[in-house]
This record gives sequence, C-alpha cells and structure tokens, in this order.
Amino acid sequence: MDNHPTPPKENEETVQATAPPRPPSRLKRWLIRLSAFLTISAVAHTIGAWTSIHAIMETRTAQGAVAWAVSLNTFPYMAVPLYWVFGRSEFQGYTTARHRVDEELLALEPEVETAGNSFLVTPKDPRGSHRVLTRMTELPMTTGNDVELLIDGDRTFESIFAGMDEAKEYILVQFFIVKNDGLGQRLRDKMIERAQAGIKVFFLYDEIGCHALPRGYLNALREAGVEVSAFGTTQGRGNRFQLNFRNHRKIVVTDGTTAWVGGHNVGDQYLGLSTKFGHWRDTHIRIAGPAVLAVQLAFLEDWYWATRNFVELNWIDALKQRGNKVVHIIPSSPADPQETTGLLFLEAITTARERIWIASPYFVPDEGIIAALKLADLRGVEVKILIPDDPDHQLVYLTAFTFLRDLKGTDIKIFRYQKGFLHQKVMLVDRDAAVVGTANLDNRSFRLNFEISALVVDEPFAAEVEAMLREDFAHSRIMNPTELDDKPFWFRFAARTARLMAPLQ
Repeated sequence: MDNHPTPPKENEETVQATAPPRPPSRLKRWLIRLSAFLTISAVAHTIGAWTSIHAIMETRTAQGAVAWAVSLNTFPYMAVPLYWVFGRSEFQGYTTARHRVDEELLALEPEVETAGNSFLVTPKDPRGSHRVLTRMTELPMTTGNDVELLIDGDRTFESIFAGMDEAKEYILVQFFIVKNDGLGQRLRDKMIERAQAGIKVFFLYDEIGCHALPRGYLNALREAGVEVSAFGTTQGRGNRFQLNFRNHRKIVVTDGTTAWVGGHNVGDQYLGLSTKFGHWRDTHIRIAGPAVLAVQLAFLEDWYWATRNFVELNWIDALKQRGNKVVHIIPSSPADPQETTGLLFLEAITTARERIWIASPYFVPDEGIIAALKLADLRGVEVKILIPDDPDHQLVYLTAFTFLRDLKGTDIKIFRYQKGFLHQKVMLVDRDAAVVGTANLDNRSFRLNFEISALVVDEPFAAEVEAMLREDFAHSRIMNPTELDDKPFWFRFAARTARLMAPLQ
C-alpha cells in the first residue's frame, strides 16, 4: 500500500489564472498601433490648427501667414516645432530693458538738452526726411559730426585699434561674429591691454554668431577685468522660443565721443585672408560728434537686456563740434513697433530723385521694396543693385535670380561683384546722402535682426561713397534679364523653390 499522500487535484480555474496570458493576435496588435497613430495624429493636427491661428494673428506678412497656416495644418509634425523656433517675428521683453535705460538716463536729460540743442537739425533738413526718421527711431538727427569712410578690413581695424589706444575712460565693443583666429586674438589682446591699463572695457557678443568662440577666449578677458556678456534672446519663461533672432550689430565706442559702425565682423576672412572667399569687400565708418550718443544708446540697451546692469557712461563730451556733417543713427530691432529697417530702405528709395545705388550681400526684397524700386525707375531714377557673384548662402544666391523676372521691362541693373566676396551694406541716394551700416536687404534684417545704420547727409561724403561704388561696379558683371530663363530646368526650379523660403533667409 502506497503511504504517500495523493497530491490534491488542481482547480481548473487556478491553472487558468496562473498560466501566462496569450499574446494578442496580429490583427489586435495592428488595431492597437493604428489607434495610437490616429490619437497622435489627431493631437498633432489639433496643435497644428491652434498654432496656425497664432500664425495668422501674429505673422507680420500675409504671405508668411498663409505659408505657415498651410504648413501647420498639412505637416504639423515638422511645422509646429519649426514655427515656434523660426515663426516668431516679435521680440518679447526688450522694450522693458529699453524703458529701464530711458528711466536711468532721465536725470541726465536737462544737461544733455542744454549742451546738445545747438546740434539738432531743424525739420527743414537737407533731405526732408527729418520728421519720418525722428518719429521712426525716436532719436534726433544731428549736425556737427565728422565721418570717415573706411574701405575694407585693414583700414577698418587699424582705425578701431588706434581709437581703442586713445581711449581714456571706457571702450564698448559689440560684434555679431568674433572668431578665435589672428584678428580675433588681436582684438582680445587689445581689450586685455586696455583693461589692464585701467580703462573700463565692455564686450558684448551674439550667442549664436559666436557659438564657436571658445570658453578660454572669454575667460582670458574676464580674468583681465573686461566685462563680458553674450546677447541671448531666450531670457525669461516667455522667451524660450526666441531662437530665430540675432543681434547683428557691429559697434565700437570709445569715451562716448567716437564710434565705429559697419559691415565687418571679427575674423581673418574679413581681412581678405580666407582661401575660400579671397578678397573680402566690406565698408565701415568712423563717427565723431553728437551722433555717437545714439550709437552708445543702442549698445547700452543691448547691454542692459543681456546683463540687467546699467552702465554709467559719458553723455556730454560728444556734444562738441567735430565737423559739419548731418548724421542720423537708425537702430532697428524685432522689438520695434515699426519695421524700421524696411521703412528706411523705402524712405530712401521713394525720396530719391536722381539715383539709388544699393550694395548688399543678401538681396531678398519683399513686394514693397520691389514696387518702390520699379516706381523709382519710372520716375527716371537710376537704380543699381550690387550683390556678390560668389555666394556664402546658397538659398540667397538662388533667390536673387528670381527677381530678374520681377524687374523685366525696367532699366534697373543688378551687378554681381566678382573680385572676391561682397559683404558691405551701403546705400547711395542722389548726390548728398549715403547709408552705411549692418542691415541687409532681406527679411532677416527687416524683421528678425537687431541692426544699426547711419545716414550721412553730406555731399563730399556722398562723393566718396560714389567713387567707392564705381570702383566696385568696375569689378562686377551686369546680370542679363534673361539669365534665369537661360538656365536649365533644375536650376530654375531650385531658384523658385528657394524664393518660397525667402522669409527664413
């Protein structure tokens, strides 16, 4: 007899409960995936639809609003993140910094007004643009200035470094791009040398333009006593998506009496030492006199945004007779209530009576600029546009070809500079006015960048600019009106496609 107890019979329900679950069938797995996809798609298209409403309400141009609305509703997966990075056209928070600077300067206003009233240009200024420009910028047009035209990099940086050597109180330095090469190290060493000599030095750089600048470069400046800050656009919780804005200004100010403004960044290529670009054609100016205060104010507003610190500067010594040139400083930014740079170009083109010559590395005008150029041509104004023949941005290069079709039937001439790369931002109006600055003729300068330009009203200075541009035209070729039509289909298609992306260029 078996004495071992018989194991109890397992309950059928217990066996079923402990058995591993059966895997879902292939059909069920497919339905689960389809349901997840449809849910994600519905969420994405809902976000895209709501974002498109924001784009329609906030995008500055009708073309941009339509493009974003279609993209956001058709391809929300890609378009939504792209919109929140590239779609914003209004810079938030900067006006707060501007008002804070204005409050700090309010105490100086009586003293500055007393010393500076004699340099203010009356409403009957030489070009009749006084009311437009002063209302647009809220800055005065001044006389009593001296302006020197600086052609190309060697002359520009020799002038800047000499001015830094002569500084007695402080030096303000601001550039969009600074490279850690020969010229960049010369600038670093000059700032260190002046700081160690007891001069206050402030260095402001764009965080995107100078993304490759090594930490050691900046640490060396800080260790020498230089005040250093990046201009970041994403400060504050509401500004975290402000990634598409750039501070494109190039400014140097010494002691509040002398300023340098123009197209040059800091790097060996801007001296013509690049094997890729060769000769680098660019233009800067040196200003001495009352107009320097407006350049200094633009720097101070940028510095306050970047650091939230107000810097005590000299606002009186510039108010002395340095020359006889009328100058109006035109800072612009995406925080402005108006599209300041675009309006500056329109004002110059529409007031021109004899000629309007524009040199710009990036020629991507909007419909308003194209219409103004055509109207100027119909008035009998000589219109010349100077752009590079060798591109540094392929989209901009391709887009420029498409404007030949817009300008057919006119006498407007587009020149392509062939002696290296053309980077200057210069405009000559009639016989008495010229603009030199940082602004290009494109959407980015009109709506997305912080820029600064100087309008100089003076016949001798305009004659210097004329001679400079004539030399540039001599090293250029004129584009044939049928040049795009003569290209192969793939090129014409690429050019038209590139133009669709003009708002991002």
